Amino acid sequence: MRKLCCAAVVMFFFFLYTTAQSYEGKIDYQKKDEKAMVIEFPYPPDVVEDAIVEKMEKLGYKKKESKGFLVYKNAVLAEISSEPADYFIKVERKSRKEKNESVVYLVMQRNNENIIARSDTLVNSNAKTFLNKLTPDVEAFNLEKEIAEQEDAVSKAEKKLKNLQDDKDTMEKKIKKLQKDIKDNLKQQEDQQKEIEKQRQVLEALKGKRKS
Repeated sequence: MRKLCCAAVVMFFFFLYTTAQSYEGKIDYQKKDEKAMVIEFPYPPDVVEDAIVEKMEKLGYKKKESKGFLVYKNAVLAEISSEPADYFIKVERKSRKEKNESVVYLVMQRNNENIIARSDTLVNSNAKTFLNKLTPDVEAFNLEKEIAEQEDAVSKAEKKLKNLQDDKDTMEKKIKKLQKDIKDNLKQQEDQQKEIEKQRQVLEALKGKRKS
């Protein structure tokens, strides 16, 4: 019973962790503290950033980069607002120790004015929802990355096995050649022994011709 309770607690906190919600925060942008929507993911920054870039490409927007931010100028993200705006997204490692966890900041501007700072309840709520909905995209992207990496690991392992099998075949061929060489060598030794005996007989015959 106690083990079941502990397991339930662990699952509860795991659920909370993996379904983290976005919130309003701040980030340093162009030497100013700008209001931003923030969300955290339990994945490395490169995975999260690539997932976001892929998501935005599906929405029809190519990334531009400026001072560590992904920049999408004059974009219409219908999930947030029907009006065009400039979106600035930054993905950072959560901390030095938590290198496999990320924090995402979303800054929205229109005519150089911070939209989030207007406190437009609907737009800000939509922005949070937009970030929250990134979770399955990030999870899927991370899964595909892990699958690709594992496929690569399997491919490398298979290649290593093939190389070992090829090495075995090569060694077996060498062994067969050595065995043949040994057999040939033994035959040559036998023939040479016969030649030695023959020459000794000739030598003895010649010696026998000596006059006392």
